[in-house]
Amino acid sequence: MLGTVINALALQDALERVGCETRVLSAIHMAEVCEPYIRRRAIRHLEKGRVVVFAAGMGNPYFTTDTPAALRAAEIEANAILKGTHSGVDGVYSADPLRDANATRYEEIGFLEVVSRDLRVMDHTAVTFCRDNAIPILVFDIMREGNIRAALVGERIGTLIR
Repeated sequence: MLGTVINALALQDALERVGCETRVLSAIHMAEVCEPYIRRRAIRHLEKGRVVVFAAGMGNPYFTTDTPAALRAAEIEANAILKGTHSGVDGVYSADPLRDANATRYEEIGFLEVVSRDLRVMDHTAVTFCRDNAIPILVFDIMREGNIRAALVGERIGTLIR
């Protein structure tokens, strides 16, 4: 959880260096470095045009960061979750493409198919929560130049789970 706060603060610094007003909201109280997560506060920051970075998961052990991402997306009524990968994998594959040369990338796949095929792109709790709340997930390579912008403007990159 603490690692996500450190990463969120680094992301905030990078975004603010390019003129993007950003707020970090943490599930763990750390008033000296970020704001506490309060749903209405997060929505207000978004209404003011700020980027909001959620940190520290839900503040509880035994959960990956995927499930809190899905929860926060539902709480703020987000249109989608953008899941950027950094391992060179550019979407959801039929198998691990780093280990299986025959793995094929899906351009689009359903929530239930991800779970039934045990594709491990996100934890199953997060995937089924997104399904239950109609929140699509875009999986893409965050390290490829231009992909963050492409994802934000709706260009076809990676794999769309819905």
